[in-house]
Amino acid sequence: MTKTPFRLLGAICFLTIAPASTPAESIARTWNEELLAAVRLSFPDPPVHSRNLFHVSVAIYDAWAAYDPTAVGYFHRETATAADVAAARHEAISYAAYRLLTYRYSTRRHPTTSDDNALAAQANFDSRLAALGYLASNDITVGDSPAAVGNRVAETIINFTAGDGSNEAGGFTDATYTPVNDPLILEHAGAIMNDPNRWQPLEFVEAFSQTGQPLDFTIQSFIGSHWGDVWPFALSREPGQSVYLNPGTPPQLEGTGDAEFKAGVVEVIRRSSLLDPLIAPMIDSSPGAMGNNTLGTNDGTGYGVNPITSTAYLSNIVNEADFGRVLAEFWADGPESETPPGHWNVLANEVADDPAFERRFGGAGGPLLDELEWDVKIYFLINAAVHDSAIAAWGCKRAYDYVRPISSIRYMGGLGQSSDPKGPSFNSEGLPLVPNLIEVVSTVTTQVGGRHRHLGLGAVGEIAIRTWAGEPADPATQTGGVDWILAENWLPYQRDTFVTPAFAGYISGHSTFSRAAAEILTRMTGSKYFPGGLATREVGALEFELGPSAPVQLQWATYYDAADQAGISRLYGGIHVPVDDGPGRIVGSMCGIGAWNLGIQYFDGSILNEAPQLTVTPLPNFRFRLDWRQHRGLFYKVRRTSDLQNFTDEFPLVRATDDRASYNIDLPFPTPDREFYQVQQSE
Repeated sequence: MTKTPFRLLGAICFLTIAPASTPAESIARTWNEELLAAVRLSFPDPPVHSRNLFHVSVAIYDAWAAYDPTAVGYFHRETATAADVAAARHEAISYAAYRLLTYRYSTRRHPTTSDDNALAAQANFDSRLAALGYLASNDITVGDSPAAVGNRVAETIINFTAGDGSNEAGGFTDATYTPVNDPLILEHAGAIMNDPNRWQPLEFVEAFSQTGQPLDFTIQSFIGSHWGDVWPFALSREPGQSVYLNPGTPPQLEGTGDAEFKAGVVEVIRRSSLLDPLIAPMIDSSPGAMGNNTLGTNDGTGYGVNPITSTAYLSNIVNEADFGRVLAEFWADGPESETPPGHWNVLANEVADDPAFERRFGGAGGPLLDELEWDVKIYFLINAAVHDSAIAAWGCKRAYDYVRPISSIRYMGGLGQSSDPKGPSFNSEGLPLVPNLIEVVSTVTTQVGGRHRHLGLGAVGEIAIRTWAGEPADPATQTGGVDWILAENWLPYQRDTFVTPAFAGYISGHSTFSRAAAEILTRMTGSKYFPGGLATREVGALEFELGPSAPVQLQWATYYDAADQAGISRLYGGIHVPVDDGPGRIVGSMCGIGAWNLGIQYFDGSILNEAPQLTVTPLPNFRFRLDWRQHRGLFYKVRRTSDLQNFTDEFPLVRATDDRASYNIDLPFPTPDREFYQVQQSE
């Protein structure tokens, strides 16, 4: 008998692990690939896509779990039966995914996704469903057919998550945020800031998204400024707290952490100064020399041996400028990108495709899963982790509203130098002086043969930095190189029509997403190491300028190493300072571990055993306040039983989003003094 207790209350490809023949993909993989294709067509909004990745993965999982005797659905729970369970799951998953993808992508729910791209996404969904032998017109939600099960799953998710705090109906916008700084006009030198510690939107002559889509506005708006209040999966917080997993206040210019603030800006300039392949040294980028970092740091010196093969990692000698540029572009949300959360779906798929990989849940000794069960569970967990990462990271971005390097470097450089109070151009908020990196232009250095000669006498007294010189006129045939430029003209290693993402810096989304996903892959596979102890990706062409001078092979021993390089890439790219990266990795780790610990309880059904801690407080006029903690089961019902009257009342389902929840009950008639209450998960 079917039961539905949760019917609602109201162009850079990722990486290749190893050459392999692709096995016949599961139906979950089929729809995951459609999801990733839709992300590539849509506006690059990481929080929105992390939500979609999670909810579509839940749709796939809930449809699968309906036919499982043990697993418990997340948004939608029902028990379904079929003579051919494999065929029923195939159909139910297809309808659940199709309906939700259609709702989320083809109806242009993001206001900046073009109509053409939305139509293209819908055409892809329709074509896929038809190729599987199913009818888009079959939207039945009543009965026991697999199509009805799948359609119910999608309907449940669409209806319930409409009120999850994302403002889906309003195009995911947020009218409550106003930047404290006026826009930085990129056409002009310098940066004028009311508060140099706070985020500053950019104003373009012509603006494009990072995926190359022309935008109908030229001044940035903070994307996802409200995302910290979207319903999470495993995160919890105390009443009154605005941030999950709070990493604390970042360093402030002319405040607590002033020296660290300035050191972070210098580090971004230093990395930018390394991006000229004609003068860069050669370095070893193999796992034998890089990686194996302590969480939140870059202190690793690599691995003595590959633990899988028991042999040393071979050296991987690359030009350092090529390495930095490849990192910056490879991990960026470039053309045809799945955005950072989607990258880790691609990675998970390629790990499973490795011919040496066994789908053992939890690694050696764990049960061997078929392709479908593995895919269903890895998508559920990895996308729960990146969904929570978006909520945690963007909550920090809104709470701390932290400045980006494009503003800091231009602002500080325009003020002067902060190292020598007796020297020229001193200002306590200026850039620190570093020989051959950050200097004051003088009459001597502008003379013939001087290192600042091309800046001219008019630049005397200004601050010059040695850095990437900017996007060349013809990126297909030219490089920007490294040169001395005035600090107030600095640009990061990005397209000059994009420059920097439209949201605050602290904490790094790349760092948070990547570490969270790495935690899931490590636990799901039972090892932090990639299959064979080594993953590689060769990059032979760049997008921002000509290069690399020779193909660069990126290498990682572990999922953590890959995640750390995603964070480091944003320093080479001039998008983040180090303090955005390290805490982002730490928060991401907590998101991933939390999602794993909670998610596996849905697989074995033990989530139903979690009992909230309840306190009942009588209120005047036959009212009670119920306060409870530990509410990770998502849905609850309140049961009232009197020992003097033989009846039980069940009050509506409740969704709590904080670590503690309060629920006031108005009783319809006077009741005896003794009342017994329970708060329990709905079944």
